[in-house]
Amino acid sequence: MFRIGEFANFIKVPIKTLRYYDEISIFRPVKVDNETGYRYYSADQLPLLNRILFLKDIGFSLNQISYIISNKLSTKELIDMLNLKDMELGESIRIGQERKRKVNSLIKILNEEDSIMKYDVIIKQVIPVMGACLRDTVKNYGDQGHLWGELVAHIEKNNSKVLPGCMVIYYDSGYKESQVDIEVVEMVSNPIPSTDRIKYREIEGTSMASAIHKGSYETLSQAYNAILKWIEGNGYAPCGPNREIYIEGEWSVKSVDDYITEIQIPVKKA
Repeated sequence: MFRIGEFANFIKVPIKTLRYYDEISIFRPVKVDNETGYRYYSADQLPLLNRILFLKDIGFSLNQISYIISNKLSTKELIDMLNLKDMELGESIRIGQERKRKVNSLIKILNEEDSIMKYDVIIKQVIPVMGACLRDTVKNYGDQGHLWGELVAHIEKNNSKVLPGCMVIYYDSGYKESQVDIEVVEMVSNPIPSTDRIKYREIEGTSMASAIHKGSYETLSQAYNAILKWIEGNGYAPCGPNREIYIEGEWSVKSVDDYITEIQIPVKKA
């Protein structure tokens, strides 16, 4: 048998770790001297300790490890727990990669702040146009794909073709984190029948404060900021749902840096 210091030195584990594992009954010494209080360990305990250290290293909590050890789980039960941990780690990696992407995006924005494109905001009279429209409430601003898919499928089913100039109309009066009221719109080559969800209707014409944004959708806020500052500084006020017209996107260019979007905000003289 080995005293705690010797055992800790052999396996390169801090003495305080062994003491703590003893306190919480995960890994107990084989003997404790009643007079000196010295803890003694056996080489036979190494497989158990190695398993504890391995489980801890891959992210299991001490409570989970204690459950595994005290219940003497079968190989199948342990494999099931490891499979769940594998799924959990995969989700953590996905979340981490998404956060890393957002961090890099913010770094890029901050680095370019001094050279951000100058937006030329203009007032334009948008004429009425006919379009195929699908309005619904979605989970968030990025949750639009299924609406576009449904709309395009209906257009193609009715022997029409999608033309350039697709847009989204946002009906909420302010930013929302969820339950976003939007309408996706496609221009079509010929009229199509309406359904309970999809309407072939006239998109109203009105005076718009407009600006062109080039780049990722994640930086569209720059264009919105420029337009709103222009509206405020030139005696106008917003008076309706804003629109995003997608001129170039993933369907036509390879890089998000080459996306081109027109932002339109209906305005009236204040």
